[in-house]
Amino acid sequence: MPEAKTGTELDPKQVDAAKAEPTRDAEQTKPVSPSAQDDDVIGKAYDSRLMRRLLTYLRPYKLQTALSGLAILLKAGSDVLGPFLVKIAVDRYMTGQPVAQLSWLARRLSPHSTIGITECALLYLGALCLSFLLELLQTYLMQWTGQRIMFDMRREIFTHIQRMQPAFFDRNPVGKLVTRVTSDVDAINEMFTSGVLAIFEDVFVLLFIVIIMLRMSWPLALLTLSVIPAILYVTGIFRRHVRDSYRRIRSAIARINAYMQEHVSGMSIVQLFNREQRAYDDFAAINRQHMDAYKDAILAYALYYPAVELLSSIAIALVVWRGGLSALHGAVTLGVLIAFMQYAQRFFRPIMDLSEKYNILQAAMAASERVFKLLDDAPTITSPRQPICGNDSGSIEFRNVWFTYGQLTPEQVDSLRSTPLDGPAPDPRAWTHSIEWILRDVSFTIAPGETAAIVGHTGAGKTTITALMMRFYDVQHGQVLVDGVDVRDQDLNSLRRRFGVVLQDPFLFTGTIANNIRLGSSWITDQQLEEAADQVNVGDFIRTLPARFAEPVTERGATLSTGQKQLISFARALAHRPAILILDEATSSVDTDTELRVRTALDRMVTGRTSVLIAHRLSTIQRADTILVMHRGQLREQGTHQQLLAEHGLYWKLYQLQYKDQELASASQLSQPTPTTA
Repeated sequence: MPEAKTGTELDPKQVDAAKAEPTRDAEQTKPVSPSAQDDDVIGKAYDSRLMRRLLTYLRPYKLQTALSGLAILLKAGSDVLGPFLVKIAVDRYMTGQPVAQLSWLARRLSPHSTIGITECALLYLGALCLSFLLELLQTYLMQWTGQRIMFDMRREIFTHIQRMQPAFFDRNPVGKLVTRVTSDVDAINEMFTSGVLAIFEDVFVLLFIVIIMLRMSWPLALLTLSVIPAILYVTGIFRRHVRDSYRRIRSAIARINAYMQEHVSGMSIVQLFNREQRAYDDFAAINRQHMDAYKDAILAYALYYPAVELLSSIAIALVVWRGGLSALHGAVTLGVLIAFMQYAQRFFRPIMDLSEKYNILQAAMAASERVFKLLDDAPTITSPRQPICGNDSGSIEFRNVWFTYGQLTPEQVDSLRSTPLDGPAPDPRAWTHSIEWILRDVSFTIAPGETAAIVGHTGAGKTTITALMMRFYDVQHGQVLVDGVDVRDQDLNSLRRRFGVVLQDPFLFTGTIANNIRLGSSWITDQQLEEAADQVNVGDFIRTLPARFAEPVTERGATLSTGQKQLISFARALAHRPAILILDEATSSVDTDTELRVRTALDRMVTGRTSVLIAHRLSTIQRADTILVMHRGQLREQGTHQQLLAEHGLYWKLYQLQYKDQELASASQLSQPTPTTA
């Protein structure tokens, strides 16, 4: 029997076909939202709904948060004590103000100038040391709490992503999901560590300063506060510009992550088709958007802080002018004037900090909205509340299955729901303008222990059939039964544990060969692991490696050949002892020697279990118990290899097309004269 063409090299026809049709199977091309990467949210600086939900993450750490809040309150008081002590030292010990006019604290200090000034200095030093200790306590506690919250949120997001159905990943790029777990969680963490409680610190400092200034001299206090409207106006302009810049920065970061992930993963394709320059230009455009957004933010900061400094200097100058005149006329003391100058300098720092905290809150609210939008996207495929266990027979049955990756209208959903499961579905020809059916009224049965093969042209629905068996997607009409029970009525973990799958593109994780075979299944012993490797003829190769089964595997198994990775995938499937084995084009990307080794292993793998083979190479499925021939989403033929050839139908045509070139080549070689030797 002539063999199909094997090997991993690409001939010109394959390259041209890949350029014209980059996807392997049309059923694997699912709709992706055009704005999937550009769903950045322009949120408020404060959203009570989002804030209440964010604060729930503080509940496990209420004690640390309360201690941080108390430390902030005490630190705000110690920060404003310094200028007041300077006033006491000047008024009582340098200008000799009458004791009756002094404050409560000043009257309790020593009447001797040297001792009293020393006491003021010691109190000032004590306030600084207390402020330092309180800052240390508050910073450590909130940074510790922030790290715990980041850990909790990332664990929750990752757990949620693992529960999502494959359709979710069809419309959400990996780079976007990575941004949610990294950049967005970082923005929320910054709010907890440098945002919420730090805002209270600035508010407390401003409040204490205003109270002290009003008590010392309300005219000078009002004069100091006279520049506040101008500062608020400048701050409003700054916030608008920085908010837009930060939004563009976050959006650009998400696009950079998505672009990098996609093109690094597909670098071999980029290089094969000489797309390096185009990829560089596209990345440069995205990177330039990020740079331009950052430059705009830098310009806003460069203009805002000098403007606030200028306005605060004007306020201080007004205090010096008006306070100096008042001091000359005895309206205020020299100590009050000096204290006002220091308080005026300290008053505008929290205002600038509040503007920065505003941006932190702005970023955190937008990030939290995106994160909660992800967390609120509930999985549509879940285990039922009262799952039904199958009979463990390994049988598979499709009953009048209709399936599409597209979205149905409410009217179409109602029409399908009103149709009995065992009855004919609505005529899909009436919906062809809006729906592309991948499977159309497919019905078949695979008996326990039987080996079934699925063949057909690209896009016929072969891979979709196996995905429905494991309930990666739910059918729109009909039933898929495994072990005699509808997959929608079974527990997902128990259902998928019944399957062992080997895909065309093997996927290995960073770790060791043993870890990639076990995949966390600790019940697989070392002996069982080696037996599985030997049964698929990869054990000898693994034992030639320096570390044997502990040999490190880089990301995606880059240091191993495609055939070696495929054999390890076979060992992985076999080691988990599945009741149902699915091989999806598992030998299409290996060389002839590896394919022969896999074929000998297949006989052992399919023994005693139900097996489903998807293959373009008909030579690999000729001994199957039943062959399902798919064409345009419909099951057109079913039978054994010899039965289907005898019918001269679609399978016979596929067989003729696949082996015609090789048979002609063989005939040509036989017709050539045999060369003689001298």
